[in-house]
Formats: sequence, C-alpha cells, structure tokens
Amino acid sequence: QVQLVESGGGFVQPGGSLRLSCTVSGSSFSISTMGWYRQAPGQQRERELVATITRDGKTNNGDFVKGRFTISRDSAKNSVYLQINNLKPDETAVYYCNVTLVGIGRGYWGQGTQVIDSS
Repeated sequence: QVQLVESGGGFVQPGGSLRLSCTVSGSSFSISTMGWYRQAPGQQRERELVATITRDGKTNNGDFVKGRFTISRDSAKNSVYLQINNLKPDETAVYYCNVTLVGIGRGYWGQGTQVIDSS
C-alpha cells in the first residue's frame, strides 16, 4: 500500500520560512512526478498547485510562487521537499504531497501538513 507522510508544517510569521518534507513508502513502482498542492481554509477553496518536479528535475510552479518556494527531491530516499520563504499572511493552508507512479494511471495523496500564519 502506497503511503505518503508529510512533515514540517507549523506556525510561521509572515516573511518567515519553513521546510516541508514528504516521504513515500510501500510502492513497488518507480516514482514519476512529485509535487505539492495546498488548500486554504474555507468550504469553497480548491486545492491549487504549488510546485511539481519530474524524475529528471524539471519543475513547474504555481503563478504565485515567484521565486519564494523551491521544490526539490531526493529520489534515493523517495522524498520531496518544499522550501517556503517569505510566507505571505494569506498563505495559511494545508499543504499536500502528491506523487504519480510510473505505469500507474493515478496520483497518490498524503494527509497534509498545516502551515499557519502566526500573526
């Protein structure tokens, strides 16, 4: 059973930094694309792309990132990371890890880790 475990969330002041981690276990397939999405509080808020990274290191960022967030991965550890810098006050959200597996036509989600503006 594929499992994704996120960590690193917490309280952070506007302008502050945080590093999120996600480790994948239980898969007999190779990991293709890894990524982070976020969902702000509120019933009508959709989950939005933060960043993705392919096996060969190609990244794709959400429009709001503007150099503040950096995604990276360690394929040997089946892990993906998100360095968050200069967090803005309205960026409180649950951050979700997502991976796709080679040869599998679906993505897998973690349970999410919460990033909270402490101001």
